[in-house]
Amino acid sequence: MNRFGNVFYLCLLFGALWGAIWTVLVTLLALFVSGELFQPQVTAGALAGLVAAAVLTGVAPVKRTLGIRILTGFVFLLVLTVASGGAPMGLELSSYPVGQLVFTVLMAWIMSQSIHLTALGFGPNSERRYNVEVLCLRFIKGFGLVAFTIAVALPFFIMVMMSLKNQQLLLSNPLDFSLNFAQGTEALFRSYIELFTQYHFGSYLMNSAIVSVVTVLVTLFFAVPGAYAVARLKFPGQHFLSRSILLIYMVPMIVLVIPLYAIFSQLGMRNTLWGLMLVYPATTIPVALYMLQGYFRGIPSELEEAGLMDGLTRLNVIRKITLPLALPALASVALYVFMIAWNEFLFAFMFLDNVDLYTLSRGIAELNSSEVPRQHLMAGAVIATVPVLAMFLWFERYLVAGLTAGSVKG
Repeated sequence: MNRFGNVFYLCLLFGALWGAIWTVLVTLLALFVSGELFQPQVTAGALAGLVAAAVLTGVAPVKRTLGIRILTGFVFLLVLTVASGGAPMGLELSSYPVGQLVFTVLMAWIMSQSIHLTALGFGPNSERRYNVEVLCLRFIKGFGLVAFTIAVALPFFIMVMMSLKNQQLLLSNPLDFSLNFAQGTEALFRSYIELFTQYHFGSYLMNSAIVSVVTVLVTLFFAVPGAYAVARLKFPGQHFLSRSILLIYMVPMIVLVIPLYAIFSQLGMRNTLWGLMLVYPATTIPVALYMLQGYFRGIPSELEEAGLMDGLTRLNVIRKITLPLALPALASVALYVFMIAWNEFLFAFMFLDNVDLYTLSRGIAELNSSEVPRQHLMAGAVIATVPVLAMFLWFERYLVAGLTAGSVKG
């Protein structure tokens, strides 16, 4: 009976694919970080990945210790170096030797772990259709995770690195994202310092924060009782209202800008933050209503009926029972509304002319000019992204806590 079958050969195929993928990705990372003209050795990487997969999956799953995985990485590194003619990253080893050593070792370790996780528990004599399907799904899942991570992280990485460079270095080598820490902290963060000292970014941040927070508060103030009424109370037109909440989004915002511009100009609200605080909730309340009504319907009505039987008023039922159980939904809606208000550009561009009243998105648009260094635009984009990212990470623990809080209430 043949000891090797479809699972083993699939592992070899996926090993070759992982070898080619990680050779390309790590080589490009080295290119971005160092500025050296590295070139991915795709064919050599695929061959090295195939050989490494044969070494690892040829061993019984219970014997794949850390030492075996290190040996697999060493085999990958050796075959890659030989197959590429002594240039595993497209340059001779004498060029940028320490950096090449670090990145090739990193490539070998990630490659070894990728094969290990893909073939975990599988090896020779694992010939079952289920095992083949699981193996394929593991590779697809891993590849999807890698692709998603790159799609999210790469633009942010480039944005941050470009914001820390100077104009001369960006023009001389646009692909060199390495940082010169010897120039000092002030020179490294010069773009950020100039944004706050010369381009009013401190006031932009404050204006955006005020408008976004007010938008969240006003939206929740109207959306919570509105969504509860649609989800719980019986009244004529309830189903029609429930289905027509999002009709406002069928009208493009650009169509609303012109009449709002004329009305706000006549009322003296065009060049004020109050105008944005009035318009933004009008655009976010419908989506907040739609999101919250679905969550309110998911809360058992028996809990509220028990509260009413205990003598609570409808308002106290909402405050003491419904809202604590709806904390995950409230946090999600608040974060979503904040992001909409924080990133909104069209109304801010049309309504604001005073530089002191610019929101962050409106201020960043002013940096998109040939007269402003490109690194300043990247720094402005980083400043606009970091607060939202920090808020999401801060809200995440409340989302998780809120999901489990309702399950232990007795």
